[in-house]
Amino acid sequence: MEIEGKKAVVVGGASGFGRATAELLAKRGASVAILDRPQSNGKEVADAIGGSFYEVDVTDFDGTEQVLAKTVEDLGGLHIIVTTAGGGIGERTIKKDGPHSLESFRKSVDLNLIGTFNISRLAAFHMSKQEPVDDDAEERGVIINTASIAAFEGQIGQVAYTASKAGIAGMCLTMARDLGSLGIRVLAIAPSLFATGLTQGIPDEFATALTKDAAFPKRLGKPEEYAKLVVAIVDNPMLNGQCLRLDAGQRFAPK
Repeated sequence: MEIEGKKAVVVGGASGFGRATAELLAKRGASVAILDRPQSNGKEVADAIGGSFYEVDVTDFDGTEQVLAKTVEDLGGLHIIVTTAGGGIGERTIKKDGPHSLESFRKSVDLNLIGTFNISRLAAFHMSKQEPVDDDAEERGVIINTASIAAFEGQIGQVAYTASKAGIAGMCLTMARDLGSLGIRVLAIAPSLFATGLTQGIPDEFATALTKDAAFPKRLGKPEEYAKLVVAIVDNPMLNGQCLRLDAGQRFAPK
């Protein structure tokens, strides 16, 4: 899909992966809307790229539906959506004081998996109602979600995070098959350790230790490198139904 002139939504676009993606999509000529938490700097980021900002809490599923509908109406369509909102906790299946909290597990799944599925299903519905943008491919839209390499080799204490991210990875092919007849593609990106959130700005020696198991390069990834993969996915209609690792050949050790 040609990016120029398309309508794009980036969920979690105020920082990290989302911000880099919103900036690159705008640079490539897309009209970009950023959805993020009220306390984020999403408006500043949107203003800087000539886009728009909408406040959303992705765990408010009904509220998200309303916000996304308003966003698509204002944009005049939806061709690209990227979800980067999410988070994790550190908790073992069995702790010194008892089993893993069911509430914290559920919250992780709600934030990462249910929130992502909710946005994906709603985005797909909006995309399905518009005309194809490419006469040859008959393509209506691209949905790109964010998993993690923890989905495949989660570390000790990551059971909730692993389960939620594995769900995102597992949805790709089935959802792509569901939506194939409509010309809507579905993929996910599974990053390793990137310079976002808690890892942003850590000392070089810590970053080196965290990435020692990578093949090359042995460093934290850059949000801009995530954004480049998003653009490559949108550009190439043969990419579909996959969860693509973006990890410099790294495999997480148990801890």
